[in-house]
Amino acid sequence: MDNQSIAREIIEKLGSKDNIAVINNCMTRVRVSVKNNDKVDFKNLDEIPGVIKVIKDDTIQVVVGPGKSKKIADEMKKLCGEISTNDDEWKKTKESVKSKQSKFSSVLRRLANIFIPLIPAIIGAGLLNGIAGYFQNVYTAEGIKDMPMWITFFQTLGSGLFAYFAIFVGINSANEFGATPALGGVIGAITISGNINIFSKALGLYNAEVPLNSILIPGKGGIIGVIIGVAILAWVEKQLRKIIPDFLDTILTPMISLLIVGTLTIFAIMPFAGVVSDGIIKVFSFFIMSEGPMAIIGGFILAASFLPLLMVGLHHGLIPFYMVQLTQFGSISLFPILCMAGGGQIGGAAAIYIKAKKNKKLRDIIRSAMPVAILGIGEPMLYGVTLPLGKPFITASIAGGIGGAFLAATKVQTIAFGPAGITAIPLVIPGKILYYIIGLAISYIAGFIITYFFGIPKDIDEAV
Repeated sequence: MDNQSIAREIIEKLGSKDNIAVINNCMTRVRVSVKNNDKVDFKNLDEIPGVIKVIKDDTIQVVVGPGKSKKIADEMKKLCGEISTNDDEWKKTKESVKSKQSKFSSVLRRLANIFIPLIPAIIGAGLLNGIAGYFQNVYTAEGIKDMPMWITFFQTLGSGLFAYFAIFVGINSANEFGATPALGGVIGAITISGNINIFSKALGLYNAEVPLNSILIPGKGGIIGVIIGVAILAWVEKQLRKIIPDFLDTILTPMISLLIVGTLTIFAIMPFAGVVSDGIIKVFSFFIMSEGPMAIIGGFILAASFLPLLMVGLHHGLIPFYMVQLTQFGSISLFPILCMAGGGQIGGAAAIYIKAKKNKKLRDIIRSAMPVAILGIGEPMLYGVTLPLGKPFITASIAGGIGGAFLAATKVQTIAFGPAGITAIPLVIPGKILYYIIGLAISYIAGFIITYFFGIPKDIDEAV
C-alpha cells in the first residue's frame, strides 16, 4: 500500500475524519488524538498493512516506522482537511484518560508532547554540531589554530536551535497548556535575556566569584523554568479573559499576562527551577557521575529501564534532563547511556534470527528492522520482534543495562543529543568515542548471548 492508502485506512479505522481532533508525528509514529475512543476500531487498525503497532493511550500512537511517519501524517492531514478541536466530547474523553494516568506518566507524556515537534531539528542540529565539534577537536589536537570555514559554517547551522532552545520550548509549551504560542516564546526568551544579570546584581543575587552558582543568571533553571512559566501563563491568560471585555482583550490580556508572568518568571520561577535542576544534577552525579560501583549500578538501571519507556512513547520526556546536563556542564552523560538499550535489542534480534530458522515472517521482520535499529531507531524492532515475543524484551533490556553500566563507568559523554546507535558516534566527546563503540559492542554481544540462551520462546518457529 502507498502512503495515501495507508493514511486513508487509518482515518477510517479511527472512526472517520470527524472523530479526529489532532494529528502529529515523531520519527516513527503518527500520533492522533480522537474525540471518542469508542469509535476507534483498534483491532483492525493494528492489522493495516504498513502499520507496525498501535499503542492505545490518550494520544493514539500508530507506529509505521522511520521516514513513513511524517509522510503518512501529512497525507492524513490532507485527507482530513481543517480539523476542529473545539469539541466538548473530545475534551471530556481526553480528561477522562488523563485522570486514569499516574502523575509521573502524565508529566512525562506532557513533556513528550512539547518536545516531539522539535525532534527533526534536534537530530539535524545535533549531528551538525557533533561533526563540527569532532573535527574541531581533531584539528586542535594537531596544533591547527585556524579552523576550516566549513566547521564554522556547520557550527552556525547547528548552534541556532540550542542557543534559542528556550524560545522553541516556550512556544510548544504554550500549545500544550493552552497559552498563546507567541507569548510562550516570549517567556522562553526572557529566561535567556542578558538583562537578567543587571537585576541579579542589583538585588545581590549574583555571585561574581562563581557566576554559575548565582541565584539568578540568564538560563537559570533552564527549560524547566520555561515550562513552569508557560503553564502559569496559560492559567493567567484564561483568568484575564474572564474579566477583560472583548474589545480590550487583544490589547490588555497579552500585556498584563507578560507583566505578571514575566515578573514571576525572573524573580521566582527561575530561582526555583534552578534549585530543581541543581537537584537533578546531584541525582545524576550520585548515580552515574560518581566513581566505583554506584556509577555502574546507576548506568545499568538507567539503560535497562529505557525500553519500557520507549514501549509507551514516554522516552521523549527525558529531553529536559538532557538539556539540564547540557546547560550545566556543556555535555550529556545520560543520553549515551540510554543509547545502549538499542544495542541490546540488536544483539537479541540476531540470536532470534539464528534460532527461528523456520519462521520466515519473523526473519523478514528482523531483516527489515535491523538496519534502522543499527542507525538508532529501535521502534520497528521493539514492536515487531522483542516485545511480541516477551522474553527477548527482558533479555534485551538486561543487555542494554550492561552496556549502560560500562559507559557510566568510563564516563562517556556527548556534546548534543539526537539519534542513537552508531549515528550518535559523532556526538561523543573526543577521547570517549572508542569507549562508546566498545559499549555498543558489549550491548550487541550481551544481547545475543543472553537472548540465545535464556530469551528464545519454545514456540519461536510459530511465534509472531
